[in-house]
Amino acid sequence: MTAFPNGAKRDRRAVTSPLEARVDRGGLATLAAGHACVDLCQGAVPALLPFLIAERGLSLTAAAALITASTIGSSLVQPLFGLWSDRLGSPVLLPAGVAIGSIGIGVAGLVPSYGLLAAALVLGGLGVAAFHPEGARYASLVSGGQRSHGMSYFAVGGNAGFALGPALVTPVVATLGLGATPLLALPGLTVSILLLARLGRLRELARAAAPTSLVREATQSADAWGPFSLLVGAAVSRTTAFFALQAFVPVFFIRELGASTTTAGLALTAMLVAGALGTLFGGHWADRIGRRRLLVGAMIPLVPLLALLPHVGLPAAYVVLAGIGFAVDSPFSTTIVLGQDYLPRNAALSSGITYGLAIGLGGVAAAALGALADATSTRAVLEGLPILALAAGLLAASLPSTPAPKPLTPEPAVAESACGPCVRR
Repeated sequence: MTAFPNGAKRDRRAVTSPLEARVDRGGLATLAAGHACVDLCQGAVPALLPFLIAERGLSLTAAAALITASTIGSSLVQPLFGLWSDRLGSPVLLPAGVAIGSIGIGVAGLVPSYGLLAAALVLGGLGVAAFHPEGARYASLVSGGQRSHGMSYFAVGGNAGFALGPALVTPVVATLGLGATPLLALPGLTVSILLLARLGRLRELARAAAPTSLVREATQSADAWGPFSLLVGAAVSRTTAFFALQAFVPVFFIRELGASTTTAGLALTAMLVAGALGTLFGGHWADRIGRRRLLVGAMIPLVPLLALLPHVGLPAAYVVLAGIGFAVDSPFSTTIVLGQDYLPRNAALSSGITYGLAIGLGGVAAAALGALADATSTRAVLEGLPILALAAGLLAASLPSTPAPKPLTPEPAVAESACGPCVRR
């Protein structure tokens, strides 16, 4: 106990610094489950396309347009939901986003026309977009003093959901037909109920974490849009390389290395699994060595690994690709937390940009590389990816460090009245 000037005792359970706060594991698990469900909806869309082409007679152009519609709904509008979250503080977006995203993918196989199908996927995408900024904001709140570490678990929930999308769609739709897509909505609808049940607790955390206006003025700096823009540039460069790998690695393995379709798919799986491990590793160490150092450090091995990939044989390519997956995803959760550090007054907006807009722009840029691959070769595209990693590393190296969180303590004049009712029996 520490005595205040007026003789009141400070209860350490009542006033806790961000670095002392513990992780709310139940809240983090529920948020990660919600993240898994909304990203399952995203991952399900590409897996549905072969069935839609076969049963509805869609052209490749029409099928690709559905991906674009889903991406616009789920990624590019996320900053708008971030603004909503920052201005109004709407935890109801968490269960609502999961439910809407699940309903969108659930009705996709039932609607009778292409226009309604596109509308269903846009609706589902909007649910995904609504969840992410608020989900990232609350993941930061429930993570206590281990924000990067906690955010890594939240992010891995999304990785798992994205991987589960195709794994769930293929057996369900192949066995039962497109009319069974409502089954795909069941996991998300279930988790949305769990999130709804936790809204009271999440609101309590938000109120407890919100400093008074006087403390906010003393401890919360202005938004640093310059460094944040550099961070977004680094994120776009990194995600462009990531999406290019997703698009071109299977083709490269089949055409250039003589691998089977199954072997090429396993190579991509190895990269994604290693990426999930890298996300956890990066989140764990960013809280220890610093977020900026982690961002720069992850790019150092990524550049030579990307340069090596197009020039090794099949067995070694698996190892190199796993290393690439680990390195490219290590800064993922840290980027989100660092963005919140740079925009402390607009934390949800920053999450919407680093989670949604930057990833969406990376996907669009990677799609543009497809034209280069058509004009040259997949090998030529892969040989150019180290430039993107180098650019991401240089942008990360130019970022300023962020100060350590300051403990929020009551002022001496109000310590006695503040400490009394705050003590939990």
